[in-house]
Amino acid sequence: MRHAGFVLVGGRSSRMGRDKAFLPVDGVALARRIAIQVQDAVGSAALIGDPAVYGDLGFPVIPDQVPNCGPLGGIVTALSSSQADWNLIVACDMPSVDAPLLRLLVNFTKRTQCDAIVPVCALEPQPLCAVYHSRCLPLFQRSISDNRLKMKDLLSDLRVHAVDGIDPARFENLNSPTDWSRYTHAQ
Repeated sequence: MRHAGFVLVGGRSSRMGRDKAFLPVDGVALARRIAIQVQDAVGSAALIGDPAVYGDLGFPVIPDQVPNCGPLGGIVTALSSSQADWNLIVACDMPSVDAPLLRLLVNFTKRTQCDAIVPVCALEPQPLCAVYHSRCLPLFQRSISDNRLKMKDLLSDLRVHAVDGIDPARFENLNSPTDWSRYTHAQ
């Protein structure tokens, strides 16, 4: 298998005050909605988080092997469990991400020697909606050992194929009740 897909659901959602993965978007839990888009884009989707919490969302759930390390821990878990060369990783809190956008990113894997395909909007990389080659795993594991946990900082250690020209609104995160209210009122 050349591609696999993963949705990061194990965050604390501390700013939101409730689990973002279960926010309803069009009557579907946000994490399930994102997993459906990921599966449509690459043919598979697994959730990285607690199976006891997320097991009813209809997708395989892989327990986080490196808890309390933020998204990087989830990415290490995904890459460790994957048999694929390229791994689409998407955070569960981006409701405007859809399968056509994800397929656009995945299509770049066919013609690159880079380690990662990362969208960049308004000069800001979006490392939590990106495609990582399995060869990134050792670097990410070392980064956890060195307590370097911010994905944006780690991108400088990778050969990144930056994808620009995508509307930044596509990567809007729902991190707080204000974000959630703004999103639901715009729908």
